[in-house]
Amino acid sequence: MKLNTDKMIAESGDGIGWMIFNNPERRNALSLEMWGGITTILDSFQQDDSVRVVVMKGVGDKAFVSGADISQFKDQRKNAEQAERYTAMSAEARLKLASLDKPLIAMIRGFCLGGGLSVAMNADIRIAAEDAQLGIPAARLGIAYGFGSLEQLMNLVGPSFATEILFSARRFSAEEALRIGLVNRVVPVDELEGAVCELANSIASNAPLSVKATKMTVAEVLKDPSDRNLDAIEQMVKTCFDSQDYTEGRQAFIEKRKPQFKGC
Repeated sequence: MKLNTDKMIAESGDGIGWMIFNNPERRNALSLEMWGGITTILDSFQQDDSVRVVVMKGVGDKAFVSGADISQFKDQRKNAEQAERYTAMSAEARLKLASLDKPLIAMIRGFCLGGGLSVAMNADIRIAAEDAQLGIPAARLGIAYGFGSLEQLMNLVGPSFATEILFSARRFSAEEALRIGLVNRVVPVDELEGAVCELANSIASNAPLSVKATKMTVAEVLKDPSDRNLDAIEQMVKTCFDSQDYTEGRQAFIEKRKPQFKGC
């Protein structure tokens, strides 16, 4: 499957869906149409059973996503009404990122700033190259960070580092980001794609229902205890035990061969 929009590229194969930010002349800054493209692509991947894991990356070697395309602010965010429309489209895309029930990996090269970091924070796993720079320059633009995005940031790095990131509006190196928990791993630039592909292939070869159950449970753990759906988790555990993949996994282990999971 190959699906392209003007500023977004979607490709899939071997169980991996690739969502590629394609605005290199502006260091992959997110335009309004790109927010819409995120929604379209993730809807497609969500419905495609052949896609078992999704990877996000930016075109070129300069940036994952360098933030929002500020050149559009004058025409598309010049007042509260237009800002509300922009916010609604970006919020829909963030909801799709957050609600995707398949593993999501952010492959970070170069700049990952503002809206780009907001996108990356929705990933389950973030792998960064040594040249990555991450930050949120909202305080330099007179922008306030909303509750949802700030909650995500705090869940990753805690309140102390979250306030430093937002108060200072500075860029953090890849090693700093690793130290505070903003990324999972840092690798040399020339090893980034290989490391991400190895991880994605490993995930894609595992039992989809088991992976889905893990993602669901992690999401429930992060909720307020009063909002947790423990019944759904228990049902997912039962579904895994009753699945053909559980039978296949046991049999493959006994026969000392690689299991062939079907997601059912």
